[in-house]
Amino acid sequence: MRAATFPALSTVLACAVFMTACGTKGEPAAGGVNAAASGSPALPGAPDDLAQDGVRITGMSGWSHQETPPVISAEFEVTNHESEPFTYTITFDALSTSGAVLENTKQTVPAVGPGQTVRRTVRLNGSSPDLRGDKGRVRIAEVRRVPAAEAPAETGPCPSSGMRLTTDAGNAAMGLRVIGLRLTNCGTRAYHLNGFPLLQLLDEDRKPEPTVKIVKGSGGIATMSDFDAPARPVVLAPGQTANSGLMWRNTTDAGEAAVEVPYVRVRAKPGARPVMVTPGLDLGTTGRLAVSPWKKGPAR
Repeated sequence: MRAATFPALSTVLACAVFMTACGTKGEPAAGGVNAAASGSPALPGAPDDLAQDGVRITGMSGWSHQETPPVISAEFEVTNHESEPFTYTITFDALSTSGAVLENTKQTVPAVGPGQTVRRTVRLNGSSPDLRGDKGRVRIAEVRRVPAAEAPAETGPCPSSGMRLTTDAGNAAMGLRVIGLRLTNCGTRAYHLNGFPLLQLLDEDRKPEPTVKIVKGSGGIATMSDFDAPARPVVLAPGQTANSGLMWRNTTDAGEAAVEVPYVRVRAKPGARPVMVTPGLDLGTTGRLAVSPWKKGPAR
């Protein structure tokens, strides 16, 4: 699996709109060419481009010029080798023949059961309509998977907890990173907060990352009033939101290994249902992550 990267957050999150899944469970998805089933030549791309962490591309079309801009698609399957259901979020890149990234998108496959294989199709648009003669290809850029019971409910029915926790687009400048946490009361009762979200940092295997210290407030990382404001009681009526933030620097000292934290388990308060988000923290060698107190969001 590739090491986590941190491009401009506004670009990444703008691309992070989940596409509607195609196909049905346990059946081949429509469209494309399934190399494994048809005996056609091997699919283009390095092994890591075609298979990662239980996700495998099984078929690929070239650029279709029936639409403008042209579209390329790939069949893929997700197999859960674990003993509990997992929700998978896969980032796909559409590449030109030369290897240039023309587009990317994320697709989520929810609640894949133990031992289950789910098949889907992903479609990506080319950034230029002038791709005639370019075969192109699709690769798996990144796979993130979280226990289905802890998966963020960004859309759809309100979770049984009555609270929906998500991350925002964030910001990055001169090595300083900030990502927002958003808590929305989608239930029917008031929700009380008083303090900071509880965080557990997890590595690629979703095991605790012990080398990073979580500090309440700015911790000297940067001067930001929201981070150093005192924690105050917050009451969220149905439909209201609260915001918190994570802040860090990605500075790396020579000779020391940089720390990447792909997963963060978040509890809004003690005893709250945990939600595992995937912000991809590139903490460098700084060893610190700052968290701000919950603050009531503006009325919508």
